[in-house]
Amino acid sequence: MDLSEHVNALCAAASPAAQALSIASNEQRCAALEAAAVAIEAAAAEILAANEQDLARAPEFNLSESMIDRLRLDDTRLAGVVADLRGVKGQDDPVGRILEERDIADGIHLQKVSVPIGVVAIIFESRPNVTVDAAALCVRSGNACILRGGKEAVHTNNAFADAFRQGLEAAGLPADSVQLVQEQDRALVPILLAREDAINLVIPRGGETLIKAVLECSKVPVVKHDKGVCSMYVHSEANLDMAVELIINGKVQRPGVCNAIENIIVDKAIAQSAVPKISAALREHSVEVRGDELASVLDDKIVLANDADWDEEYLALIVSIKCVAGLSEAIDFINTHGSQHSDSIITENQEAAEEYLRCIDSACVYHNASTRYTDGSQFGLGAEVGISTNRLHARGPMGINELCTYKYVMRGAGQTRG
Repeated sequence: MDLSEHVNALCAAASPAAQALSIASNEQRCAALEAAAVAIEAAAAEILAANEQDLARAPEFNLSESMIDRLRLDDTRLAGVVADLRGVKGQDDPVGRILEERDIADGIHLQKVSVPIGVVAIIFESRPNVTVDAAALCVRSGNACILRGGKEAVHTNNAFADAFRQGLEAAGLPADSVQLVQEQDRALVPILLAREDAINLVIPRGGETLIKAVLECSKVPVVKHDKGVCSMYVHSEANLDMAVELIINGKVQRPGVCNAIENIIVDKAIAQSAVPKISAALREHSVEVRGDELASVLDDKIVLANDADWDEEYLALIVSIKCVAGLSEAIDFINTHGSQHSDSIITENQEAAEEYLRCIDSACVYHNASTRYTDGSQFGLGAEVGISTNRLHARGPMGINELCTYKYVMRGAGQTRG
């Protein structure tokens, strides 16, 4: 397949689909998502069989255990995909919202109105549920999308996309509102992302290498969904039992996801009791614990960390412990070594908690709660197209509202500017 021709065909089909979606009613877009959910449920056996094909090929790509876990579907996960799809359908219409309204010069009435972005390209790895999440969010917000998944999930992605497109057609909307790139050659990506004439936004969702490659080659504006070097800070006034429970949830429940914790910060004032207790609890769950010099002295089973560990997204049953002199040092450490994704403080001191929440420069900050809640469905968004670590346009889980921009609408009665 000629890569330029493939890109041309994708872009040529996306533009009229985006136009049709932008003027489709809320009822039409909701009906399309329900039809897509029904089509996915009807194709469940085919989708799971396709996923088995991809899992069987995993050794060819030397996938890590965390990547295989992201790839794997079963009945429960598939039901979750459909539930998230219907969750997006159940959101309030993001299109046509009046964001601001006032009279301006000479009595002209101004409204700032939310509108779709247009054509969104989403480039992602491994997790096939992104095919459905991204398609649902884009259609619900009136955007056409071009999806480029990884080769490791090609069969599952195709099965999902085929079912979703059937749902669109059944609801009377263009099937090309959702297009899946069929060519896996990496050389296609810079060709696609040079098309600033046809694509309005690109969202890369994957590992650090993918993010960097997209940022380096894209002429289209990028909202990046960077790595998750997330942390939990155990303050000197923490409830240690609560801290252990939250740490186990944050590290062990699903270690291969971006909102799992990678660093644990412990106040030196309680380190003598806290570090061995936390370390022992983690080892019960087969977690390898690395730590600074003090942590390794307090528990000789802790492996001495090196400088690179504090910046590492392990995506595995590995965690690092850093001991700090207090709140100020903890904040400096997190802002230096974190990825501005999700960070949590465990403390009974409300003043310390508020200082932490104010000073930590991350998309999502928590007090006495697990970072694992950084998720579109948990935030009440139905699903997310990714978790943005950008500062501009969108931050944190991106739902349908973050896939809209706005325009100004002015209504007058013949006014001319003097």
